[in-house]
This record gives sequence, C-alpha cells and structure tokens, in this order.
Amino acid sequence: MHFQSFSEFLAMGGYGFFVWLSFGITYLLLLGLILISVYQQKQFKQQLKATIAREQRVKQYQEQQV
Repeated sequence: MHFQSFSEFLAMGGYGFFVWLSFGITYLLLLGLILISVYQQKQFKQQLKATIAREQRVKQYQEQQV
C-alpha cells in the first residue's frame, strides 16, 4: 500500500477510523494487562511475606513452648 500523503495514510482509504480505533483499543488493553499484572505481582509478594512472617512467629512460639 502506497499513500500519496500523510492524510491519505491516516484515512486508510476511508477505513482509517476503524483501523486507528482498533489499534488504540489494542494498545489500551495491552497497557491495562501490564498494569494489572504488576499490581497482582506486588500483592502476591506482600501476601507471601506476610505468610512467611506468620510461619516464623508460629515456629518461634512452638519452640518456646517446648
């Protein structure tokens, strides 16, 4: 596909609105997926730290009782 001008490139033969809208939605969804993944990873790490700390406290308590 060869375009004579930048405005023709943006118009995409009359389908520009749908082409650029699909690109925009795709990039927004990918960005959302990345942000959600980072957030869930942080939550998982916090939960893991809390679980490890809880297990250590239980182990120390059990050692003191013996």
